Order: sequence, then structure tokens, then C-alpha cells
Amino acid sequence: MGAPSSEFSVPSSLFPVPSSQFSPNVPYTFYTADVFTDTLFGGNQLGVLPDARGLTTEQMLAITREFNYSESTFVFPPENPKHTRRVRIFTPGGEIPFAGHPTVGTAHVLAAIGEVPLTGPETRIVLEENVGPVTVLIRARDGKPDFAQLSVAMLPQVSQPPVSRAQLAEMLSLDSADLLDGDYAPQTVSCGLPFLLVPLRDRKAVARSRLRLDPWEQSLRGTPSEMVMVFAADAERPGSDIRARMYSPSVAVAEDPATGSACACLAGYLAARTPRDGTLKWVVEQGFEMGRPSILEIEADKNAGKITAVRVGGRTVLVSKGELLGV
Repeated sequence: MGAPSSEFSVPSSLFPVPSSQFSPNVPYTFYTADVFTDTLFGGNQLGVLPDARGLTTEQMLAITREFNYSESTFVFPPENPKHTRRVRIFTPGGEIPFAGHPTVGTAHVLAAIGEVPLTGPETRIVLEENVGPVTVLIRARDGKPDFAQLSVAMLPQVSQPPVSRAQLAEMLSLDSADLLDGDYAPQTVSCGLPFLLVPLRDRKAVARSRLRLDPWEQSLRGTPSEMVMVFAADAERPGSDIRARMYSPSVAVAEDPATGSACACLAGYLAARTPRDGTLKWVVEQGFEMGRPSILEIEADKNAGKITAVRVGGRTVLVSKGELLGV
């Protein structure tokens, strides 16, 4: 789905909530949240403008760069009246079609501030993103959002990275022996946004990894493999399964503390290598090396050896509310 104009003139009859909630919002109200954490100042930071009507693409990018978070989201009325909202997602490097922590965090923020009414212990909404409609399940506790889980709009698609294992190890400041091989060789996977997934032997190797920009520029920049997630089946916290880090200099994010879109790809990668069917689940730790611990819960449904659904979820903490003046 291409990015539509950010100017909307939609009859109020199309809104799934009263049109008064979409009155022009000048100055623009924003919220910030920490996503994939239950602790303030953990997880991945997110800026959310619940009513971004009237903003141009250039203004949204400028606001994103002002926040300087890995992503910010801008919410509009839906194009399809059956859906809940239209969401545009920006990194400091530009607009992207899909991302996990912005989807989960935006759903939580809209529910927390009453823009999306909760219908009980579980509420399902649909957010229109450039990748397509993304369904989000919001679980509530005591009438407040407690957990949100997205279902990917695009099932995993795989390709091979354009670099050798030795080149990749050098690029990540690691030894070749730190990278797994065989069934667990590196692979590029996309659920709407592609990532090069690199399995490592343990979390010490994950901690040692550093993306070297010169070889990355020469080999991966501009390819579907330019965003790189390293991971190991060697978690730190009880109840976790995977330790991960994600590097994405191509979108002006040197390292991301929690990457739902990459973890969706990881769920597909792991499920494809799991011999049994059913609902497969893992808990991923990310952001620990950055001082922003994040916990992501990932799932994949597998039937007759085929992946039929992928989900990513976690908790969110609302941090602040403010106004953008003079936009």
C-alpha cells in the first residue's frame, strides 16, 4: 500500500468513533511511551501524535527527528470505515511501511487515552499501515490496556543475504566461529520489513557484536539485508528464550532497543526450523546492552509444516504528554 496524502476530508459518518474526537488539533498533542517493557525508562521509546491531520510528510519527518526516537507515529482517520485508524510510521531516516514497537505502542496509547474504547478484557482493532491492515489485540486489566499483540499483515518471506558467513562475521566484529551454520545459517526474512537474521552461538557473542560501517556500506547498504539482527538461544532472564540486538544505520538508528518487526521475522525463522505444528512461542530479550531492557513475546502458528500466522506482543508504559507549538 502506498503512502497516501496526509490531508483528510472524510465524512464523520465514516468514523468508528464520534467525529468530535477528530477535530483539528492545533497545537498538536503528543504522547511518549516506552514499548515492550513494564518499567518506566525501559523498552523502546515512541512518540505518538493521536491526531496528525493537516501535517505534511515533511513536517512528520521533522517532528520524528525532533523526538529523535527510533520511530514516531502519526495517526489519522481510517480510509476503510471498518478499520480503526490509519497510522504512518517514521524513523529519523524516513517513512517505513511497518514496524512492531510503533504498532504495539500506538495501540496502547490510543486505548490508554480513550481514543479507542476498550470493549472488555480483549479488544481487537485494525490499524492501516503502508504494509496493509494490521490487526492488534489489546488485553485490559481493571479497564486499562495492559498488553498489546499485533498479527503481521504479511507472512514471512525469505531470501539469502548477499554476503558470505566470513564477511558477515567481520562486519559484526566477530569470529566466524561465533556464527551458526547449517540449518541455522544467516537468512534474510521479511514480514513487511526485511531483516538479515544472524544466529550466534551465545549471548557473549551477541554482546561482543559491533556493526562496522565501512564493510556494511560496501556490502549491505541498499539491499534487503541492510538491517541486521543478531541473536542467540541463550537468554539472561528466567522465562526468556532468546537474546537479540538489531542494527539499522540505514534508517538512522545505530541500534534499536526493541524491534517488533524483526522479532516477527525471527518467529518465522524459528518456526520454520521447528519440526512440530501448533502455536510456537518464544520470549525475546533485546536492548539489554543499551541499558533499555525490552521483552518481546513472539508466536507463530504452524499447520502441516506451513506458517499460517505470526504475532508479536508486549507491554507498554505511558511516559509523557505534551504539545508541539508552531507546527
